[in-house]
Amino acid sequence: MNSKDYNSLVDLFFYQAKKESSNTPFLEWLNPKNKKKYTWGETSACIYKLAKVIKENISDGDRCLLVSENRPEWLITDLAIMLANGITVPAYTTYTEKDYRYLIEDCEPSVIIISNDEMHKKLKNIISEKDFIKKIIFFDEIKKTDHENKYLNFDSLVKNELDENDKIKNTSLKRNSPACIIYTSGTSGNPKGVILSHGGILNNLEGAREILKPLIDKKPTFLTWLPLSHSYEHTVQFVQIAVGAKVFYAERIEKLLENISQAKPTIMTAVPRFYQNLYNKINMNMKKAKGLKAKLIQSTINLGKKELLKEKMSFSEKIINSIVNILVRKKVKKQFGGNLKAFVSGGGALDREIGEFLNSIGLPTLQGYGLTETSPVVSCNPIHKIRVETVGPPFKGNQVKIADDGEILVKGENVMLGYWNKKEDTLKVLKDGWLYTGDIGEIDPKDGYLKITDRKKDIIVSAGGDNISPAKIENQLSNSPAIEQSIVYGEGKNYLVALIVPNKDFIGKKEKIKEIVDEINQNLTLVEKIKKFYLLEENFSIENGLLTPTMKVKRNKVTQKYKNILENFYKK
Repeated sequence: MNSKDYNSLVDLFFYQAKKESSNTPFLEWLNPKNKKKYTWGETSACIYKLAKVIKENISDGDRCLLVSENRPEWLITDLAIMLANGITVPAYTTYTEKDYRYLIEDCEPSVIIISNDEMHKKLKNIISEKDFIKKIIFFDEIKKTDHENKYLNFDSLVKNELDENDKIKNTSLKRNSPACIIYTSGTSGNPKGVILSHGGILNNLEGAREILKPLIDKKPTFLTWLPLSHSYEHTVQFVQIAVGAKVFYAERIEKLLENISQAKPTIMTAVPRFYQNLYNKINMNMKKAKGLKAKLIQSTINLGKKELLKEKMSFSEKIINSIVNILVRKKVKKQFGGNLKAFVSGGGALDREIGEFLNSIGLPTLQGYGLTETSPVVSCNPIHKIRVETVGPPFKGNQVKIADDGEILVKGENVMLGYWNKKEDTLKVLKDGWLYTGDIGEIDPKDGYLKITDRKKDIIVSAGGDNISPAKIENQLSNSPAIEQSIVYGEGKNYLVALIVPNKDFIGKKEKIKEIVDEINQNLTLVEKIKKFYLLEENFSIENGLLTPTMKVKRNKVTQKYKNILENFYKK
């Protein structure tokens, strides 16, 4: 069977579960304080038992909010919600109470699933106010509340033996049924709920299988560490199911390298920030090398780039390349468990220099492109023909074309059903079946590879792949009487910085402005916080070309003018 034969993601899971031995290890959390392991059989049983409870508390199509770090229960809960004919609404654990309030008031979930007491503290006030929330299911123990009858313990719900009567069937799910609503930042400041269908995600798996086919000669191992609330990792979860993988969940980001050596992954998916850090770390260590070792490393990089770019090598270069394969590249791979076949980069633009470097030292890195609205992958480089300056050819199952103004348009089953509760916003980006991505690009007529050349919309995509609305933060800054104008910057960076035009009464009062920025940061998520700022003496105006006639800041013009100041923020 292939992905085209399934009606839903639930069908995909249970088909694969039947193929696997029930005792085959499937999910494992690398958290020494909370070791969780599930076989395929145990995972299936837990999904059935949890789905039964959820179904008793929701109507068809009801939303279920899922707030948890990556762990085996995440996948179990996601599939249980779908089996119960609900719609999963994943949310980041880094959100503030204000962010959760917006999501809850927008999608009105009947059930909320939380991992621990830390998450519960942010949600308990909202839970006590909203009558539409019927049940709260928690993974780890939480402190007592005033509404104890609403709370259910995950372990208690799944501990009993599976009864055949618990195996609820869901034949109403179709490929065009909503599977999840993933919230992504919009230019207005408020997040938009992207409704993705079962068929849309299944469609994405077709392209993923093509990419993975040359990389998998036996059952692969994955290490999951990107938040599962991110559309990229959420879909990767179903790729893992489709290929019958063993899945490890990282303990936390600080333990990632240690977890890599434990899991020994075959494939790793990550965002550009991970590769930036990796590049800096490997580069730093390599620069310490002296004499023959330094020459071998330089030869590895030079010849690796030649191989990547399909440039001709002399006979002696081929010999040296074979030697450095053993002496350098093999050792680099060993640091990542020894089994790594490829990194896959998505969620933001990967710097060309970093892509060439990683590929040349023996860490094949495949850059792809996508949006939450496309389930999420549109294209990806294949292992046999990597072109690091591109995002590869489009996946099978979706069409890509370039509009007259250069905007990338996408059409296919993978395109979202629309934005939740936002009909006008949906109509702005979905026209005649084509999704207007807001990105500018070009397609190479020779091989169909897609290249991203610019961004049309004002969303910042951080190095971590987070979609951040600068308007939301700028509005909060400008709401202060001390701040006249501001612009937030951080495309492809590890953190945000800002240019601030202070009110004339606050010129030169940096400490006062810092207090205001610190106060605003308290109401922002971790990725939205402003780490550094610079005070400008000149206003953005129509006269100096930094403001439109309708008083909108020309973001590109401002960043161009103050590029040196902005980039200096990121120099060590």
